[in-house]
Amino acid sequence: MEGNGVAGAPRRPWRISRSSAGGPLASAGRMSIRVVLDRVFSAVDVFGPRPILAVGNGDPTACASFWPPLEAEEAVVEALRSRKHNGYSPSVGVLPARRAVAEYLSRDLPYQLSPDDIYLTSGCCQAIEVMISVLARPGSNILLPKPGFPLYESRTMFSNLEARHFNLIPEQGWEADLEAVEALADENTIAMVIINPSNPCGSVYSHDHLAKIAETARKLGIIIIADEVYDHLAFGNKPFIPMGVFADIVPVITVGSISKRWLVPGWRLGWIATCDPNGILKEAKVDKSIESYINITNDPATFIQGAVPQIIANTKEDYFNKILNLLRNSADLCYGKIQEIRGITCPHKPEGSMFVMVKLDLSCLDGMQDDLDFCCKLAKEESVIVLPGCALGMKDWIRITFASDVPTLENALERIKSFCQRHAKVEA
Repeated sequence: MEGNGVAGAPRRPWRISRSSAGGPLASAGRMSIRVVLDRVFSAVDVFGPRPILAVGNGDPTACASFWPPLEAEEAVVEALRSRKHNGYSPSVGVLPARRAVAEYLSRDLPYQLSPDDIYLTSGCCQAIEVMISVLARPGSNILLPKPGFPLYESRTMFSNLEARHFNLIPEQGWEADLEAVEALADENTIAMVIINPSNPCGSVYSHDHLAKIAETARKLGIIIIADEVYDHLAFGNKPFIPMGVFADIVPVITVGSISKRWLVPGWRLGWIATCDPNGILKEAKVDKSIESYINITNDPATFIQGAVPQIIANTKEDYFNKILNLLRNSADLCYGKIQEIRGITCPHKPEGSMFVMVKLDLSCLDGMQDDLDFCCKLAKEESVIVLPGCALGMKDWIRITFASDVPTLENALERIKSFCQRHAKVEA
């Protein structure tokens, strides 16, 4: 008889759950941008004669032009050498860091946030996880933008929430279809998500549109989760305006981080800010729910928290202006080059963030089944990586990242042009 480590003992099956092989976790994981990009990358000939040009991911640090400010690096070094930040932090974050974030966000608001309104997280991704988890309840739904950041979809699925999608309208600068929002919402809707400046659209919302969003949410009785991880990365005609400006109309929960404006996504320092001057969220004890959830999850690194006050205080406007100029020039180049390529179109010139959505006209291209097929063949033939729109809920679109140095971006766009010319259908 088979043993189980003990002579003569009967062998029993291991009681290990197989749920991880399927179900919500596996489904949510397959929606990750990384998973989709890995699939595209697998089509590349890594030993090919030309370098691989990756203009599909959202990490600008691969480009030497997009380095963090020296002041931020010095703040981290100082925090480490002080030996004051080697222990555990409070679950909500250390007080000086929360105070610094509250003051930073309050610069653009008509009221003052306090440190008690701020909860520090391991990047904006954890802030999203916390808020979706805290607000979820059986039978509820949440309104998500389409296209949008797929982590919302993944976390929603994992929390057994129903995702309902409202369209962003490309011909109107990717504004939210508020009539669709009203049609989708019901008594089980917990919130709507707004991403501004937009990943993946590159749009920046006007004051008027944000006001309409606030009025719509108030009419429906739902709160707004405002994803502002790209705050102030606005280089077009419209300035960045935080959704919290309208918190006297509707309660707003803002999620953000230092990742994009300071170009340090790997430092994993984000936040949740409850913009709630009328005390509606506090009355509903949302603040207590956030604290309870954060108590059972991980914190951002303490030395990064220790550096945050100096990072925010010491970074000069010249640095931010330099980054905006780089993004503006790259966005202009990207938009202009796309106009020259038959088979792809860009309905709206990017005004913010680091991305542009590009529509495929498959009727002009021979042998392309869909956006994923386009991206895989582009990777195989031209060693250029772009993100298929299917990862963002937009079939037959692609997302291009323009946070790159000009020669790389020009080279990538020229290869895309050659690819589209080679696969162009012959006109009758």
